[in-house]
Amino acid sequence: MTDDGTTLAGRGEAGLLGDVLAAYRDLPTDGVLVGPGDDTALLAVRRGAVLATTDTVVRDRDWRDEWSSAQDVGIKVVTQNLADLAAMGGRGTGLLVALAAPPTLPMDWARGLSEGIATAAGMAGVPVLGGDVSSTASDAVMVAVTALGELADGVQEPVLRGGVRPGDVLAVSGPLGRSGAGLALLEGGASVGRDEQERRLLDHHRRPVVDLEQGPVAARAGATAMIDVSDGLVRDSDRVARAGGVTLVLDRGALERLAAQLVPALPASGALRQVLAGGEEHELLATFPAASAVPAGWTVLGQAVAADGADGPPGVRLDGSRLDPATGGWDHFGG
Repeated sequence: MTDDGTTLAGRGEAGLLGDVLAAYRDLPTDGVLVGPGDDTALLAVRRGAVLATTDTVVRDRDWRDEWSSAQDVGIKVVTQNLADLAAMGGRGTGLLVALAAPPTLPMDWARGLSEGIATAAGMAGVPVLGGDVSSTASDAVMVAVTALGELADGVQEPVLRGGVRPGDVLAVSGPLGRSGAGLALLEGGASVGRDEQERRLLDHHRRPVVDLEQGPVAARAGATAMIDVSDGLVRDSDRVARAGGVTLVLDRGALERLAAQLVPALPASGALRQVLAGGEEHELLATFPAASAVPAGWTVLGQAVAADGADGPPGVRLDGSRLDPATGGWDHFGG
């Protein structure tokens, strides 16, 4: 994409909206009764219930311009929203997009953002229904996406965080630690990547892409609880444990096998740290009533036990020690 030097102020709101909406015109429109252009969109609901979630990303908090392109930002914010729907056993039916930016922001950045959103939405088969634009009085740039969805075919009830029971096994839908490893590489100055492994890790941090169909797959397999790994394995598994009133006991061998996939891009100790605490992964973490129910391709990470007696209050344990979620993972206000 060539930068023509035009800013948002130079293009104007009407021009900005025209360019943005043009990026979404080839997305699917099944179920969209009224699309962008009116005060609100009108969406047909097949199953009588709607899933809804929203995420916001802010420049210099959730991405840095020197590390990520506008397209990267668009893909990331769509992925993290659709992963939330997948974690309930759902699929997306529509996206609403909001951009708040200074008038001096290059118009090509806004176009690139729309291209990234369209790329991720197109891969998931989800239309963009509309949104909003606003200006900021500073250099702040904020992108917010609201995702609407419904339970996937064959999923009768949403999978909640609190359904885990003692005896359930804990499993994850894919690798862990890639985004955190990519961030560590960027912080170490490796913005391009010295080999294919580093390039994949950098890509997953900048523009994560995951198999969203694994959410419905897990729900149909009988998952008792599920969450997407957005803030780190320890923090997110602790949320599941507390919601269900159990202790989740992690298997070191399984964690070390996942960590080995990050070596030699990271040293072994750093790789294990990212598996435990690296955020923005967006793979799905779920519990199942038996190991035989775990879908093919998922990795068993541990087991739920009763949170009483010697096992203490609900939480996460490794090698007999309780893991503190405050020391691993991401908190928007605590770091």
